[in-house]
Amino acid sequence: MNFHFVRVFATAALLALLGAGCQTVNTTETAQPAFQRNMVSEKRVITDASLARKVQILGVNVSDGPGGFLKVQAEVLNTTRRYQRFAYKWEWFDKDGNLVEGPSSVAVIRQVEGKESLFINGVAPNPSVRDFRLKLYENAR
Repeated sequence: MNFHFVRVFATAALLALLGAGCQTVNTTETAQPAFQRNMVSEKRVITDASLARKVQILGVNVSDGPGGFLKVQAEVLNTTRRYQRFAYKWEWFDKDGNLVEGPSSVAVIRQVEGKESLFINGVAPNPSVRDFRLKLYENAR
């Protein structure tokens, strides 16, 4: 058998196997969305220093939901090529700045794939809530 042919075939087979492990994601959205985001300052988002090098907040959208409950949605981007685990916690405040406890006041663990983004949603525990804080923590694998 021709040695050159075998070498070319083996190289092609190896490349095909290596390429099979790669995964791409195609996303699409409308060029002019029908919604308008109410983006707020990132001062309300606290991230630990280690996680801040890996995960960034792209934006925070705030709206009033049914019954006057404050709804918040934050878009989180993993700036690395590897998946990143993290924990987040919402803190809710009334009109006087007092902390309002609720079921969403516990830390939730999430992960985001490399170079991907995801949305974190929070809904205030009661209609008296007027402000929030989002805390992001690095979570050990």
